[in-house]
Amino acid sequence: AHAAVKLSHGTASGPVPPAPSIISYLVFLNEKYEEDTEVPQIPIFRGLNFIGRNSISVSEKRLSRKHLTLTASPNGSASLVVEGNNPVVVNSGSNRKKLYSRENGTICDGDVIELIPGHYFFKYVTLGGDKNMPVSGSNNGRETGESDALSRKRLRQTCETDASEKNSKILDMEKKSKVEGSNKVTGSSLSKRDCNEEAIRQFHVSVDNLPLTFRLLSVQGLPQWANTSCVSIRDVIQGDILFAVLSNYMVDMDWLLAACPLLAKVPQVLVVHGEGDGTLDHMKRSKPASWILHKPPLPISFGTHHSKAMLLVYPRGVRIIVHTANLIHVDWNNKSQGLWMQDFPWKEPNKPSRGCAFENDLIDYLGALKWREFSVSLPALGSFTINSSFFKKFDYSNAEVRLIASVPGYHTGNNLKKWGHMKLRTALQECTFDREFKRSPLVYQFSSLGSLDEKWMAELAASMSSGLSEDKTPLGPGEPLIVWPSVEDVRCSLEGYAAGNAVPSPLKNVEKAFLKKYWAKWKASHTGRCRAMPHIKTYTRYNDQKLAWFLLTSANLSKAAWGALQKNNSQLMIRSYELGVLILPFKRRSSGFSCTTRKIVENNCESSENSKAQKVELVTLNWQRSSNTVSSSDEVIKLPVPYELPPQPYTSEDVPWSWDRKYYKKDVYGQVWPRQVQLYSNQNL
Repeated sequence: AHAAVKLSHGTASGPVPPAPSIISYLVFLNEKYEEDTEVPQIPIFRGLNFIGRNSISVSEKRLSRKHLTLTASPNGSASLVVEGNNPVVVNSGSNRKKLYSRENGTICDGDVIELIPGHYFFKYVTLGGDKNMPVSGSNNGRETGESDALSRKRLRQTCETDASEKNSKILDMEKKSKVEGSNKVTGSSLSKRDCNEEAIRQFHVSVDNLPLTFRLLSVQGLPQWANTSCVSIRDVIQGDILFAVLSNYMVDMDWLLAACPLLAKVPQVLVVHGEGDGTLDHMKRSKPASWILHKPPLPISFGTHHSKAMLLVYPRGVRIIVHTANLIHVDWNNKSQGLWMQDFPWKEPNKPSRGCAFENDLIDYLGALKWREFSVSLPALGSFTINSSFFKKFDYSNAEVRLIASVPGYHTGNNLKKWGHMKLRTALQECTFDREFKRSPLVYQFSSLGSLDEKWMAELAASMSSGLSEDKTPLGPGEPLIVWPSVEDVRCSLEGYAAGNAVPSPLKNVEKAFLKKYWAKWKASHTGRCRAMPHIKTYTRYNDQKLAWFLLTSANLSKAAWGALQKNNSQLMIRSYELGVLILPFKRRSSGFSCTTRKIVENNCESSENSKAQKVELVTLNWQRSSNTVSSSDEVIKLPVPYELPPQPYTSEDVPWSWDRKYYKKDVYGQVWPRQVQLYSNQNL
């Protein structure tokens, strides 16, 4: 529906100034970023202008009567201050910046304001500007010349007097880089950051390289560019599936079958879950008759089955998927999530083949789940007993990742280094990394915080800091930061406070004084996910935009998930099941094999641990090539790390989210917290 615009609005001087004082107009844009000529333009006068419900006649509770102020200057630019409780987005060229309540910014000719993120688009057009210029964010807008973009930046600098000290320093750097009469922007940190504001737009992965990286899940309500190369559940559960194992914590059977109807046609499905009795009863009633439900044993109190994976068996092989989303609607549509996938062929019958680390780790983990074995008949393949050993029938020699799993128990002896953070420590100790990662920092990013202490944090950091440099000396300890959403992030998110239900950490865990030095902001503008709250869990070691290694996992930051050493470090106690993939800077002879598309490939079944892996460089989407960043002989693999590196530490104004506090400042839907949140299709669960 159109936003009906009223021409009357407040000004600093009261009466409407005469026509010569009009500096610019706000022009309403439809969802396609096209000017809507049926809606009157809003004149902007020299001086102070109030924009809000007094300007736009809509029954929108998220819009305040004085939603924002624009102070227009004679040169056509205007300073903007957000007066309401909800954020405003300013689009300028490829830069999309969200401003929260009381934050300020500057707009220039051609910029687009989103009065509510994703809604009520207005283009700022000065009287001296070209009213037909391409709109920022449209296809034409992306083709605007570098000269125009630079001119717009320079004009904006004249009105940044109220910017924060940090922004002022950045602006000073950009001013120093300007060359009179030149169209060229030099490589300052600001210009690089502006260029990469929508970095995910350029993220494209070949089929052969898919196992070397991971992908983000698509998020509803984001601009199209933010979902570039992202996936939905139907993108990965596809083709002629003969048998499937679905591993997860929460399972909404009604949503799952509706979201992925193909699953109902799979002859046999094993669902390994972590649900309680109430939801389990509904799952039993609503599942297809041939589906089998299994909840793994939890021998130690307060443990969960938390692993999120899919094993899909096809006539040509098996697809292994490790991801971070519960099988519920909000996890696959509204949150920042990650997914890794690789297909593996059946082993050739009667041909001996050696196992590999990936196979050994997978079989050990599946065996720990202890499901009751059963038989299935696979068309054209025969009858099989489904247990952990069944999955030895596939050739994993080209696996591009290492599996890092946790299973509950008191692990000693040979099992001490088999699970949890000790498994990660062992895997990293086997690797040699570039010397630039010596004593480089760490990032822990997750969605639930356990009850921690400084001793255990040092224990975990010792594992995360493992590995050797090229000179065969240890990389040395890395200082970790915790990327965690603030209260304001949750309040202004796509879901409002409801998003905080999936960041379930109590105040007693979050408020511990020693954690203050670790907190860092969730900033994800380069992937368009600032408002898509993270349910993804990632751990990494980095230097600028290069990554030593990257772990995508179900494991939150807790002793239950990672394990805690006991008995003079001779025993590792783990409470929960977890599963993750460790991406390392090495590439095997991957064949690009696919279970769902036919492709003539070399048979690499003899590839083994003895085959030498090719070195690659792991980098973020914000990485930019220069002559001294990587070896010209190394292949570069981009990983869509959703948050910005290096992370920005919390300021004194940032409050880490905890879900058991009361929040009375209304969110983007006019709600306060706590409130009821629907997670399952059947709310009675």
